[in-house]
Amino acid sequence: MEEDRKARINRLKWHCRRALLELDLVFDRFWERYESDLDAQGEAALEQLLELEDHELWALVSGREATDDPRLQEMIERLREVSPAADF
Repeated sequence: MEEDRKARINRLKWHCRRALLELDLVFDRFWERYESDLDAQGEAALEQLLELEDHELWALVSGREATDDPRLQEMIERLREVSPAADF
């Protein structure tokens, strides 16, 4: 079971590699702080966010856009906490 989790986390980390430097910094800090606390619900929310284009994702993380989905909002708050532009 632990191997399955490691594989999922590694897959998520790979998908966190973005073309936008700001997002790369956010995800690097996110994994440093939250990797051990990430549960299945968090994994699902992160996976859903990673389906977005970089500019859409950055708009959510930077606070320019908002989501009505409470599952995504919790993950966005975590990403905002570690954002280099965290003036929210």
